[in-house]
Amino acid sequence: MIHPSAGSDEPAAAARFDALLPALWRGQPRITVLDGVFDAGLTFMRWWQMWQRDPQRCEHLHVISVSPEIRQGLSEHHELTDRIAGVWPAITPNFHRLSLEDGRVQWLLVPMELGAALRELVCEVDAFWLASPASHATGSPLIDQRLAKALARLAAPDAVLAVNRSRPTTDGVESRALRSAGFTGQGAHDSEWRYAPAYIPRGSAPRHGRLQPADRDPANILVIGAGLAGCAMAWALAEHGLRSTVFERQPAPALETSGNPAGLFHGIVNPQDGAHARFNRAAALEAQRAVSVALSEHGVAGSAQGLLRLEMAHADVDEMRERLARLDLPADYVQALSASEASDRCGWQVEHPAWWYPGGGWVEPGGLARSFLERAGAFCTVRTSVSVDALARVGDSWQLLDAEGRMLAQAQHVVLTNAGDALRLILPLMPRDRPAWPMHALRGQISIAQRSDIAGLRLPAVAVTGSGYVLPAQGETVIFGATSQADDPDPRVRSSDHEFNVAQLSRLCGTPLSVDVTRLAGRTGWRWSTDDRLPVLGAVPDLLACHGRSDIEQARHVPRIEGLHACTAFGSRGITWAALAAQVVAASISGAPAPIEASLLDNVDARRFVSRSSRKSG
Repeated sequence: MIHPSAGSDEPAAAARFDALLPALWRGQPRITVLDGVFDAGLTFMRWWQMWQRDPQRCEHLHVISVSPEIRQGLSEHHELTDRIAGVWPAITPNFHRLSLEDGRVQWLLVPMELGAALRELVCEVDAFWLASPASHATGSPLIDQRLAKALARLAAPDAVLAVNRSRPTTDGVESRALRSAGFTGQGAHDSEWRYAPAYIPRGSAPRHGRLQPADRDPANILVIGAGLAGCAMAWALAEHGLRSTVFERQPAPALETSGNPAGLFHGIVNPQDGAHARFNRAAALEAQRAVSVALSEHGVAGSAQGLLRLEMAHADVDEMRERLARLDLPADYVQALSASEASDRCGWQVEHPAWWYPGGGWVEPGGLARSFLERAGAFCTVRTSVSVDALARVGDSWQLLDAEGRMLAQAQHVVLTNAGDALRLILPLMPRDRPAWPMHALRGQISIAQRSDIAGLRLPAVAVTGSGYVLPAQGETVIFGATSQADDPDPRVRSSDHEFNVAQLSRLCGTPLSVDVTRLAGRTGWRWSTDDRLPVLGAVPDLLACHGRSDIEQARHVPRIEGLHACTAFGSRGITWAALAAQVVAASISGAPAPIEASLLDNVDARRFVSRSSRKSG
């Protein structure tokens, strides 16, 4: 959405703050600025241009914009607007990470009130730029004691804070609150402060910390597994300026489950809007951007022009629309369609209402994986036909060992993106008979037919899912499926599974189909999923250090195994989750702002199962 107009005058306070930024970012690997103004994006674009023009700029500029006004969109009166409009998301009630300049400039959009946003942000802020909203009472304090403490919790050492207001406050409430939180007034203006506390109180364990320059060795990050997760991990690390080496046991990337010919990506709608719905929503929007790049720049097969999910239960479209209004979900993210509207959308005569995801679609997962590697470029090296048999801790580094015990590589950080095999590698680091997280394999089989083999089937104009799924025509090929069976190690393509997939396809299109399943091709793979159906992201828990403890109530307090990280357990959502999951882990390693809310991060943290067990036993 483009905001029709916005003022362009820079008040004196804004000019003074702008003058501080170059001194903050020069010679730094990264700075993070929190913008509490959001004047239709004009402030961000001004800072972006300042960064572009400064030869001594920091390597990475992160700007966090916090305001409900984000939903009004961008100003059309700026030369950089078009560059942002191409990646501007549907503004749903969650964080939105926009990557510009190949990741060197990142803009985190937080469409919330400031107080709520500060509770959800996981970051370290070098500069705060705040302003009184139009509805704020003239002369009254913008910052009270609670807000000042929240700002201090995010403040980096020596962080600057500036407040733009039409006139100074008169009762001293704001000044006392900031001083008590550790901020010191600067100069003649009571609206300019610096974070310099007399002492730093002991607080919650940090989720991540900044990498020091010595940590940025060219081979610092070792990634095990070059499926979708591993390739996305290489790209995400590259966006943060970190080099990686990816190890793959197959002769090429994405040959196992990520080697399916096609797969879907889309969000979900849930009445309670719990962690699963929220993570899928944020991930689907990140996936849309990643797939769009793969299609337009790397020639990957697929579409990001929409997906239809039939509501196979006896749903009422009016109730579905009421749900969207209650959840405050915009039409450019999801719409509720009647059966007739859904029929018009897909070209079938469907019998059910449906959810329409305008930014959903399908893509070849192997092509998406290769696109991630292309975007990582020189920051990534891939070593194929190399099996990692074991991990060994030597000093403050990790060694990857082959089956003969020979060292393959050594680095301070390792990321496990190798699905269920991650549990095997970390088993020696865990107590006997206690895995780091509960994860199991689900066998899935897709079916592939020629159009002539399915008499009377007219393929939909867009990808359709519900009970099973089917893609639009790929030439004369029809791709549909899929089965899901736990504890089934059979690698064969089975006729019984083809029959199941045909039955699902019949229900989707509302027409009984007669198919000779002996003429169908297929592919079998295994998807690894946790008991709570959410990914495993971030630092691997140190279960040995947790032994006997029942006082660990939050995942962030669980002791971690230093330098060992996980990005796995994507289940059947690999295409949807890969990009966001990798960015979450890359941020936790580099110390960049987390791209999701703290409350959501708790639900995908690799250490969450330890804290949950502790709460149950406490």
